[in-house]
Amino acid sequence: MLTLAEIMETIKMVQEENLDIRTVTMGINLQDCADHNPAVAQQKIYHKITSRAKNIVTVGNDLAREYGIPIVNKRIAVTPISLIAGCTPEADYTDFALCLDKAAKAVGVNFIGGFTAFVHKGFTASDEKLIYSIPAALKQTERVCASVNVATTKAGINMDAVYLMGKIIKQTAQATAAQNGLGCAKLVVFCNIPEDNPFMAGAVHGIGEPECTINVGISGPGVIKSVVEKNKRCDLGILAEIVKKTAFKITRMGELIGRLAADRLGVPFGIVDISLAPTPAIGDSVAEILEAMGLERFGTHGTTAALALLTDALKKGGAMASSYVGGLSGTFIPVSEDACLAKAAAKGALSLDKLEALTGVCSVGLDMIAVPGDTSPETIAAIIADEISMGVVNRKSTAVRIIPVPGKKVGDYVEFGGLLGRAPVMSVHQFSSHEFICRGGRVPAPLCSLGN
Repeated sequence: MLTLAEIMETIKMVQEENLDIRTVTMGINLQDCADHNPAVAQQKIYHKITSRAKNIVTVGNDLAREYGIPIVNKRIAVTPISLIAGCTPEADYTDFALCLDKAAKAVGVNFIGGFTAFVHKGFTASDEKLIYSIPAALKQTERVCASVNVATTKAGINMDAVYLMGKIIKQTAQATAAQNGLGCAKLVVFCNIPEDNPFMAGAVHGIGEPECTINVGISGPGVIKSVVEKNKRCDLGILAEIVKKTAFKITRMGELIGRLAADRLGVPFGIVDISLAPTPAIGDSVAEILEAMGLERFGTHGTTAALALLTDALKKGGAMASSYVGGLSGTFIPVSEDACLAKAAAKGALSLDKLEALTGVCSVGLDMIAVPGDTSPETIAAIIADEISMGVVNRKSTAVRIIPVPGKKVGDYVEFGGLLGRAPVMSVHQFSSHEFICRGGRVPAPLCSLGN
């Protein structure tokens, strides 16, 4: 039974420390929507999404009002479209993206994920069609998110896919140049993609998932920052324990909302993703947590150690609070979406190399990175390859969301708006990776993959 003190503590977290449910995401299986006739398939997709998810926004709003917990986003993830559209004769899948966008608008969700291909070991004809459709699809839609899994620990890295994604990212940036390359903010390249991730842009309803499910992403950087600031004199071991206990409380609240939402929508509860996800709002920053630990600026020496402590304590607290933790469940450091991170990058304390290193201890190290618009596809591919390698070798999910902003150079600022925030354009290495990337092929799986 909750005590009055615990109730008041949660109220304070919401009112003063930006505690919220970042997303309630419904996963929907579309495999029964496949049809040789693309128009029929799209009609089935639209009908299934709008019938399954028709009440998700209403339920989310009702729960937020009843329990006083903000639920920022209501989203949908679907079966990878490359699997559904593959039996059609279509050479371009943009119409499938338009169908998803129309369905998302009809039910009122913020985003819909699943314009996705899995190519870590090679391409099917359908995978290639979907990938080549991404620039046009993201230009012509508002709420569709795309993802491509190019590597796994078991399979290694498909370097042909990595190179292709370097080109596709450039094309997507050009296609959405009028919005500062905004299409790239809805496109993520993955290694070891989780099939139950509720966060965009990488949400997808995996083939091992049930017919329909509810996954919840929680977030509370402001809450964690507050407890760190209140414990300035304790040692790091005690601080880790304090963060762990706080993460436990946040996760319990998230699972409660998730289970209630699932029950009211008549679908199974899936997982709670315990990731800390920042926003541009003041006080809702992951970087500020580390600076409250004693770092003058995020990115300086000690940042990796501090982030490792934070992520580990977060996972331990979440794992004690729920038996169904999934998704990415770590710490997000998206540069444009965290005002303190953007400031660190602008001041030179944070570089692409440091962000890549931080991948070893957090969820996604290269997230919402703005780079010069003239960055070559080969350089983008090389950046992807570096980040993906971290995931393959360390047997974890890693990803890249990078935006080569048309017309922008190092030092310029780019505005994306809303939760996507603003960021400085960061520098990339000037030495070429062209010949390395052009070799192509598949990087073999590491020895650690032989775990059976």
